[in-house]
Amino acid sequence: MSAPIVRNLADLRAAILPWRDAGARIGVVPTMGALHDGHLSLARAAKRVCDRVIVTIFVNPRQFSTPEDVARYPRTEQADAARLARHGVDAIYVPDVDQIYPDGFATTVTVSGLTEVMDGIHRPGHFAGVTTVVAKLLAQTSATDAFFGEKDFQQLQVVRRMVRDLDMPVTIHGCPTIREIDGLAMSSRNLLLSDRARTIAPALVEQMEQMAAAIVSGRPAEEAQRAAIAALKQAGFTDVDYIEMRANDDLSLLTTPSRPARLFAAAWLAGVRLIDNIAVER
Repeated sequence: MSAPIVRNLADLRAAILPWRDAGARIGVVPTMGALHDGHLSLARAAKRVCDRVIVTIFVNPRQFSTPEDVARYPRTEQADAARLARHGVDAIYVPDVDQIYPDGFATTVTVSGLTEVMDGIHRPGHFAGVTTVVAKLLAQTSATDAFFGEKDFQQLQVVRRMVRDLDMPVTIHGCPTIREIDGLAMSSRNLLLSDRARTIAPALVEQMEQMAAAIVSGRPAEEAQRAAIAALKQAGFTDVDYIEMRANDDLSLLTTPSRPARLFAAAWLAGVRLIDNIAVER
């Protein structure tokens, strides 16, 4: 049975009120739609933990650099609803922009430190858009739990910091990255890849794995980084924003995996920006 699609905040609150009165544990899965198996894995994780589950679909204009990028983002609402019907979610919240940013909206939630590296450098204003909309969605859904994929690991850590710093009564769950059979991390943006680019895309994780293995074996991180960038460009990637090893907790740059670490990458292929991260196993 399909979950109801709710488009305005008043209707959402009316649906949630009896859940709250019953003391239900409410899980929210924030998405921008174009759902794939990675998103569905978050819905399944939420169903295991929570009494009620809301999936939100909102293409947030505040986390894009240009209106053109917002317009280009894939929108597949009916297909998304059909996919979610098989997973027993209780509501799909698809708010219009004015339900999130009404006239006169003047508040921005920002997190310092964690947002000043990697995507924070290459996508100015992106994380302020993310934290603002997530704060809104957590409040609007009365969430007790929220579920995010580790593919956007920097985002996950930023959201965790926001919730902790603002004493929000929400538990943030990080869920493993789901990959295609060839290793490519699932992403809505993969739909924008041409057939040829799609065959090249798995080179990103392949080079990350090789770079991580080289570092663990003792090769200097900068040398391994240069080799990975050269290999990606040879494969057909047009630019590499970053490919580097950072600490799990505070995202500080590391030259050796002296503490729990991940390798992070963002690279451009045929006009599409792909991101990924993997654990560096010592």
